[in-house]
Amino acid sequence: MTLTDARIQDSYPTRITTEPELIEREDPAVWGSDSDGPMSAAELRAHEANGYTIVDGLLSPAEVQGYWQELNRLSRDETLKADERVITEKASGEVRSIFDVHKLSDLVAELVRDTRVLDRARQILGSDVYIHQSRVNYMPGFKGNGFYWHSDFETWHAEDGMPRPRAVSCSIALTDNYPFNGGLMLMPGSHRTFVQCVGETPDDHYKSSLKEQQIGVPTHTDITKLAAEHGIDQFTGPAGGALWFDSNIMHGSGNNITPYPRSNIFLVFNSVENALEEPFAASSRRPEFIASRDFTPIRR
Repeated sequence: MTLTDARIQDSYPTRITTEPELIEREDPAVWGSDSDGPMSAAELRAHEANGYTIVDGLLSPAEVQGYWQELNRLSRDETLKADERVITEKASGEVRSIFDVHKLSDLVAELVRDTRVLDRARQILGSDVYIHQSRVNYMPGFKGNGFYWHSDFETWHAEDGMPRPRAVSCSIALTDNYPFNGGLMLMPGSHRTFVQCVGETPDDHYKSSLKEQQIGVPTHTDITKLAAEHGIDQFTGPAGGALWFDSNIMHGSGNNITPYPRSNIFLVFNSVENALEEPFAASSRRPEFIASRDFTPIRR
């Protein structure tokens, strides 16, 4: 299938050269039912409506400490410094993210299979799941850079070939999230709208976009429209809390100029029934550490 063919058959066209449009989503955000996992019918309805769910205290304080030590170990690992999976800040050179972390850390690999995590992923997506992407994000105090407004699905669809927004992300806070240290912001309900982005995808776009994304971001006009309609919420609270959010929800974070760092483990679950195809708006696939093509279901 050529790139042109893919775009003709595409329900969510993006990376266009004309005026972008807001497209009504065709797919549900919740595919399972209350009998499929730990979330109640009311919680699933709220997730369908808002596009996200916060689970306070998913990890105990002792578990948080263990994962925090693991993140420190990974960031100091000299053997990883030259690894492409380690993304550094554009200006400071400090570690920004480490991808494929469930393959680099036995502790995170166990977390992926933890019933507190895996059962919710299966329930929301209504099927077996696999890890599309995993990473740890570091946002140090004083100089941690944020992430501009975006929809993950827009990128995963355009550059990875994810057919539909049948994926969910789990962000687990390993530090306290305050309103002032770069906490993640979301527009509740925005997941019902797919926002087209302007500009063709450059070759090897991931090499620059993981540091600072400029292609695959919505216009100021569209962000303003969504904010006016949906408002903006923020994920705050003590370390150990988890944010489950839909792949198409509009979200972003500001810079952290406070002394308080903000770090999290980020796990993306995709339905095995939504396996990646060829990219819908890029000339080649991104590397496996960003977009896994091992669709083997996760087992406990």
